[in-house]
Amino acid sequence: MKAIRCKAYGPPSSLVLEEVDNLKPKAKEVLVSVKACGLNFPDTLIIQGLYQFKPDLPFTPGSDVAGIVKEVGEEVTHLKVGQEVFGFVAYGALAEEVVVPANACFPKPPQMDFPTAASFLMAYGTSYHALKDRAHLAEGETLLVLGASGGVGIAAVELGKLMGAKVIAAASTEEKLALCKEYGADETINYVAQDLKATIKELTEGKGVDVVYDPVGGTFSEPALRGTAWNGRFLVVGFAAGDIPKIPLNLPLLKGASIVGVFWGAFAMKNPKANMQNSMQLMQWHAEGKLKPHIHAIYDLADTAKALEEMTNRKVKGKLIVKV
Repeated sequence: MKAIRCKAYGPPSSLVLEEVDNLKPKAKEVLVSVKACGLNFPDTLIIQGLYQFKPDLPFTPGSDVAGIVKEVGEEVTHLKVGQEVFGFVAYGALAEEVVVPANACFPKPPQMDFPTAASFLMAYGTSYHALKDRAHLAEGETLLVLGASGGVGIAAVELGKLMGAKVIAAASTEEKLALCKEYGADETINYVAQDLKATIKELTEGKGVDVVYDPVGGTFSEPALRGTAWNGRFLVVGFAAGDIPKIPLNLPLLKGASIVGVFWGAFAMKNPKANMQNSMQLMQWHAEGKLKPHIHAIYDLADTAKALEEMTNRKVKGKLIVKV
């Protein structure tokens, strides 16, 4: 089968498409013929050796997958050969086939096409886990989303509104903020043109925001934390800016605030039942027309490097899809 391979850490241009050995599922695993793979910002990091974990070289990147079950391993009872599914893996999805853990593979809802299904689990799973399980976002609270036009950012904006919060979307261009408005943002902040902390204060009449959703890091994290209200919750989701910020620990003390880590992949593996409940709720909302992933563009497998370059250069709004 063909697969995108990372043979040495480096930029997207260093990736190659080549033939690799066919895969075989073990017990509690499923072999999926890939139809679509959703790209996420961690894909740009893992190929550079900058992510939280580093697979042994060479490896195939890609996490969000949608396709058709080709083979099931022992002890798998909820899926069968020929079934359309979607799921996630730590890496390996940018290929014609991928082995998926059975507890991370779900029947694809009939109303979802393959690109939509490949856009769904990681972005919405991360954001819903963050807002529901980690921040305990309550109706009537104010949510600030940094990097709000990205894949997880748009999902957080959409879910925040659905959960009854006032949503402030922050991004780097007016074009990106216009998309956030379409997805339900009540207010917007262009954090390139506006002072983030001062604008938060202005938009909340001095109170501050109850929850900060931060997949960006870098220089925006500290002013966002300074803009939290008493008993605020600051969600550490990722570091798309590239720099991991160092936070003065007197800030959470003075605000009675919490800095809360969000690692959805680990949550899904350690708490599969709770993750399944979250996933079922998300799929129900999608079926009801309340959630709709924004797909920026669809690339062929051979053009994966171009897609990842676009993501690295911060040109993407919503999700990028690679079709197989």
